Amino acid sequence: MSLFKRKKSRQEKIAVSAITDQDVIDQEAIDQDTFNKDTLNQGAAATTNTTQDKKSEDVLSPLADMPITEHLIELRRHLIKICVAVLIIFLGLVGYSRELYNLLSDPLVAQLPANSTMIATDITSNFMAPIRLTVFVAAFLAMPYILYQIWSFVAPGLYKKEKKIAIPVLLSSIFLFYAGVAFSYFIVLKGVLKFFIMFAPQNVLPMTDIDSYLSFALKLFMVFGLTFEIPVVTLLLILAGIVSIQSLEEKRRYIIVGCFAVAAVVTPPDGVSMLMLAIPMWLLFELGLFLAKILIKEEPSPTLVSSDKE
Repeated sequence: MSLFKRKKSRQEKIAVSAITDQDVIDQEAIDQDTFNKDTLNQGAAATTNTTQDKKSEDVLSPLADMPITEHLIELRRHLIKICVAVLIIFLGLVGYSRELYNLLSDPLVAQLPANSTMIATDITSNFMAPIRLTVFVAAFLAMPYILYQIWSFVAPGLYKKEKKIAIPVLLSSIFLFYAGVAFSYFIVLKGVLKFFIMFAPQNVLPMTDIDSYLSFALKLFMVFGLTFEIPVVTLLLILAGIVSIQSLEEKRRYIIVGCFAVAAVVTPPDGVSMLMLAIPMWLLFELGLFLAKILIKEEPSPTLVSSDKE
């Protein structure tokens, strides 16, 4: 009887273990199916997200390009206005192109010997030189309107505080450019031409080509017109935080040397024009630095404050 009970209990254990193994197998199968379903769902979700991202990129790409396109259209509109203004002034002055060239050549003609005149080495120079000068004069007279159009394009992106600073800077830029061109015509041009004519050999009769003289004079006007913008550039660099007043004061000697180096490169190869450009550049830099000290109050650095407290 006991033997029978032992066999029965052994069979029950075997049956229970078999049932347990079957349950484990079934559970593993269920887990595998769940894992496969999750994987498929994740793959489908990733595909859906990728498709949605592509659709969103397709929708946003033209929207991202629209501001740039609008800016370019707005820039083109302002450039067209500038060209139209210069063209209108040019058409009003083209009938006086020869008189304008005579006015430009008066400083040279006054320095030439009695038997010397200006010449034209190219057959088209008699026509093209006055026309080129008229275009330059038209752009010169239209400079306030040109700067106004540039201001109209830039102004919408500025804050109120920046606009308050930009308007005086714009007006001073116009005035300084005109002052630079006037300084080069009434003072520098006469001194440079007198220097060149004075050092001409005795057996050489100076007879300057009208095209060469025009290029020389226009280059001189542009150089001095841009040079007189140094105070504005200095002030803007300090306002933008690119440089500080203290650093400019410390590097003053290097800036002065740089002024003479730039003047030697951009002016004709003579000492008079170099000095006439380098000295105003230095003085204009000092003017910009002086205005920056008045308008801007720099805060002391933390190291200086800590040293003072100690």
